[in-house]
Amino acid sequence: MATQTSEASIDIPLLEVIRESMMDAVYLIDPESSNIIWVNRAGYKDLQMEQNEVLHHSVLSLQKDVHCHEHWLKIADVIRQNKKFTFIGSHIRKDGSELPVEINTSLIEHQGKEYFLSVARDISARRAIEAETQERSEQIWFAVNACTDGLWDWEINSDHVYFSPQLKKMLGYGPEEMQPVVDTWKNNVHPEDLPLVLQSLEEHIQGKRERYEATYRMSNRNGHYIWVHDLGCISLRSSCGKPMRVTGMVKDITDYKQQEFKLLELAAYDELTKLRNRREFKRIFDIQLDFAKRHESSLSLCLFDFDYFKTINDQYGHLAGDFVLKEISRILANNIRSTDFLFRWGGEEFALILANTSLNEAEVLAEELRKLLSQQVLNYAEHKIKITGSFGVASYPEYGKNQSELFLAADSALYQAKSRGRNLVCSPQSEMILDED
Repeated sequence: MATQTSEASIDIPLLEVIRESMMDAVYLIDPESSNIIWVNRAGYKDLQMEQNEVLHHSVLSLQKDVHCHEHWLKIADVIRQNKKFTFIGSHIRKDGSELPVEINTSLIEHQGKEYFLSVARDISARRAIEAETQERSEQIWFAVNACTDGLWDWEINSDHVYFSPQLKKMLGYGPEEMQPVVDTWKNNVHPEDLPLVLQSLEEHIQGKRERYEATYRMSNRNGHYIWVHDLGCISLRSSCGKPMRVTGMVKDITDYKQQEFKLLELAAYDELTKLRNRREFKRIFDIQLDFAKRHESSLSLCLFDFDYFKTINDQYGHLAGDFVLKEISRILANNIRSTDFLFRWGGEEFALILANTSLNEAEVLAEELRKLLSQQVLNYAEHKIKITGSFGVASYPEYGKNQSELFLAADSALYQAKSRGRNLVCSPQSEMILDED
């Protein structure tokens, strides 16, 4: 809490004129503590306070969008570097209500000491007018923007990226920060997640995926990682069909992921299918990969999912979908080798680790499972349900030296199987043959 400083000791010219005449709120702030050491009449009236009440506050207690002292010190460094700073946020009034403001802060020096001079403008009326005058398309954009934590718009040719104020705010930045280039985004993505994210984006641009979608970790201003769900698609093409712009939205799912991790810690097996879960996959894969490296043996990974599984849920209901997942999981588990590890990755997606198995051997085993799936006829509530699967196979060390690389290769092969008509087994090797043809 700030110690009240007398106005006379600050020695600011025309102090009374400024106090009485300025329509905008003006604050003089100590850069180190964020304490407010002087405020004009408009400032304390906007906050529904008396002057002496404001002088016992700081930016941290009055500004809703500055979260901690560390956050403030980073903002202070930006102000010092640029000599000015613009921030959109909300002041907390005495009655607890929020006042939306646009704040312009400048660095000033007086008698060898630094101060921040902040001019805060009430933008409540401006926001109301903007809301009333927006066209329908702008209203839709605003609604989407308000319903998500951030929007982005990437111009592919120029590499320029628009980051919405909400996205910047989610990461702890001001509206004029974050360079509008692709590298700004890439540099904030966790290094372990970046290859899979870039692959998903590139495959969408190439037409291999209907849309770009990824869940990954992203660094905020304080260096802490949050979990986000990122969803986008091509929004503009040239006259010849070349992608020109990609637009998407980002949602902070950190709370959801933390809850998910807690649940994953409770068990190593999927509750519905009784197969090992994704958490177990990562643990067992590391063990098997370490064994393969030490003994210079092969290791293969097979990723597969059920074709058009959504139609089963749509036609027969989700209970039917659960029945199919359980039955097929039981059949698959009974038809793999004792040395193999079968996992439910999520939804109708599965993973199979094949220890001491070459790529050709893995393709043969995957083909046997594909045929087995296609031969199944499941009876559910007097309905006969058939299912097929698409498989992607990759092997160590030819197509990946670590878990991430091998997973990317198998995942790419899986999408190749889907794009070629589904109910197929593909590998990086079969992709090369297709390219040669």
